[in-house]
Amino acid sequence: MVPVLLLPGSLCDEALWRHQIDAIGDRVELRVGDLTQDDNVAAMAARVLTELAGPFAVVGHSMGAYVAFELLRQAPERIERLALLGASARPDAPAETSRRQDLLAMRERVPFRGITPPLMALMIHRDRLADTALTREIEAMAMRVGKDAFLRQFRAIVGRPDSRPLLPSIRCRTLILAGREDALAPLAEQEALAAAIPGARLELLDRCGHLAPLERPEMVTAMLADWLTLPPGKLSAYS
Repeated sequence: MVPVLLLPGSLCDEALWRHQIDAIGDRVELRVGDLTQDDNVAAMAARVLTELAGPFAVVGHSMGAYVAFELLRQAPERIERLALLGASARPDAPAETSRRQDLLAMRERVPFRGITPPLMALMIHRDRLADTALTREIEAMAMRVGKDAFLRQFRAIVGRPDSRPLLPSIRCRTLILAGREDALAPLAEQEALAAAIPGARLELLDRCGHLAPLERPEMVTAMLADWLTLPPGKLSAYS
């Protein structure tokens, strides 16, 4: 089985994938890509490509999915299978880009506060907001990433390319996995991805927000394990 590159979203680190690493890490070579050093997705992708030789599978969550798309632009022949979690292929609309640039300028000036309560409410299902073990884990990840890396990630998100033209050319086995109540990557985005990528399979997790690997770890692990054990290729025979 090929190695699997796990790409976390912004303000997340290896802890995002803890359940997957603990559950299947003895059977599959899992590596977590470092997305904290660069301020654009092209450089992030180029960096992680040096970490693996030969073909591999990639699992991209949120910002990590932007990097996964860039991997497909830079080295499509090396990607054997693809999983997208809480993903979107579209760029920001101009108004959203302007809003993010204003936020970036503000965040450069003020102390880093990690995951604020309004952001937490966007990241996980409302029923999990009272789960202090979960929220503390998310807060701890953000603080480990820190302000400088977060600002680099924010710039990469603002400057990401439009990946929609890429989608019809994807030929590897593709799984799209998302929380049904994800406020940051809503259902319509997931359906658009599934419709545009040939043979892609869409799986939705009920009562789950943007951080599916932490909110529904057992289900995410089971679905990824299934995706990894099927033969390479499109999912048409699997649907």
